[in-house]
Amino acid sequence: MKATTQLKWPTSRLRFLLNPGPTHDQREKLRQATQVTFLPMEAIGEQGELDLSTIRNLDEVKTGYTQFFDGAVIVAKITPCFENGKGALVQGLFNGVGFGTTELYVLSPGPELDGRFLYYVTKSSSFKKLGEAAMTGAAGQKRVPEEFVRNFRVVLPSLLQQHAMADFLDRETVKIDALITAKEQLLEILAEKRRALVTHTATHGLNHDAPFRDSGIHWLGKIPAHWETCRLAWLFKDRDERYEPELPLLEVSINTGVDLREFSDDRIESTASDFNTYKVAHKGDIVFNKMRMWQGAVGVAPENGLVSPDYTVAAPAGDLSPEYAGLLFRTEMFSAECARNSHGIVWDRLRLYWEGFRDIVVPVPPSAEQRAIIAHIKCETAKLDALREATEKTISLLKERRAALIAAAVTGQIDV
Repeated sequence: MKATTQLKWPTSRLRFLLNPGPTHDQREKLRQATQVTFLPMEAIGEQGELDLSTIRNLDEVKTGYTQFFDGAVIVAKITPCFENGKGALVQGLFNGVGFGTTELYVLSPGPELDGRFLYYVTKSSSFKKLGEAAMTGAAGQKRVPEEFVRNFRVVLPSLLQQHAMADFLDRETVKIDALITAKEQLLEILAEKRRALVTHTATHGLNHDAPFRDSGIHWLGKIPAHWETCRLAWLFKDRDERYEPELPLLEVSINTGVDLREFSDDRIESTASDFNTYKVAHKGDIVFNKMRMWQGAVGVAPENGLVSPDYTVAAPAGDLSPEYAGLLFRTEMFSAECARNSHGIVWDRLRLYWEGFRDIVVPVPPSAEQRAIIAHIKCETAKLDALREATEKTISLLKERRAALIAAAVTGQIDV
């Protein structure tokens, strides 16, 4: 491979390079098929991978879904799937026939177009950026117009050159994808190590040589012998203050705990909310989402603010540091205990009410030890978070490299 000045290849709009409809052989395959591959959006990957395991009866899907055949290139049309690169060159369909979500464009390459080359064209940065700019529709439901796809201008080398280019990109992107996969696996390891660090330290302390005893709490197991246990009813009080609409809004996230809510410019925010009804959370209060507490939607209020009236605000009233409690409450062990104390018929609609929360028994280390635990977790998680951020940056750079390589190849900027 070498860089070169732009090669003088002809260009053409995609509409002139695609088959207008199924070929005779494809129509015959459809006529004979009784079962076909079905592709929902979640079966389509962002790097060309496909889950072809779902087989459906043809009669169930032949109306109301998008039809395609082996050899076609599919491209997601709706946000954010288009921007994320969901699409693939389709091969290996059951009986050679497939149906899928209506949020797909199907590009069937004609005799002048290699399917793999076309796939890489749709993965190029120019196709994605221009397509994103051409999107229409309401926020969250924007779609790339069909006319954009059909009128997209493609640099068109000979079929022999298209084959060579696709072979080159197959080889090079596989290497980059392997690196991306390795980095993503590292992220999973770091996340698991972070969870294990917080859980072990918050429930076992820092002195590994300290004598342990059975806590008598089924979800907790053994704890340091000098630690106490207590019901949350003695450590927190239910705070239900209102009528301070001028305070900033706070939100509870499963991923980050309690944060100041940031309003975006590209979505419509409610202006009709009566913030007088919102609950007041003081700095250091524990705030949790009743419907998502069993998933870890809990944290410590970073400042005085307002939270949804459907949330619970727990004000510290005992010997448990809010920072220590915030760490303990976000462990998987505690989340599972919250699920057991929640009420609801359907699993994903479980609600943890104050009555269930206050009956949970938790460990209470000495105050000095709580501070030491908090400091240790902050220090160690900061190291892990720095490594995570560096890894995420590397993944982003690798993806940029992949996109730039594809763009350079399909536009003739490199000689493969």
